[in-house]
Amino acid sequence: MKTLSLKLDDEIFDETEKITFELKLARNRYINDAVSLYNLFNKRKLLKKKLAKESKTAAKDSLSILREFEKLSDEY
Repeated sequence: MKTLSLKLDDEIFDETEKITFELKLARNRYINDAVSLYNLFNKRKLLKKKLAKESKTAAKDSLSILREFEKLSDEY
């Protein structure tokens, strides 16, 4: 494990304290879980962006290939 110094806004800290108390969960565990979920959210967001870009590229290639096939069918 890595040690991390963290500054939280007062409101976020207070809310975190209330929630961890109610859940009987260590603050450290709660923050680890929160960061893990946020990482997952951002990984999916980045993947969505990458897939959209690759899909756009593939669509252009598909249209180009389709045009070539249409030229072939017009010749016969």
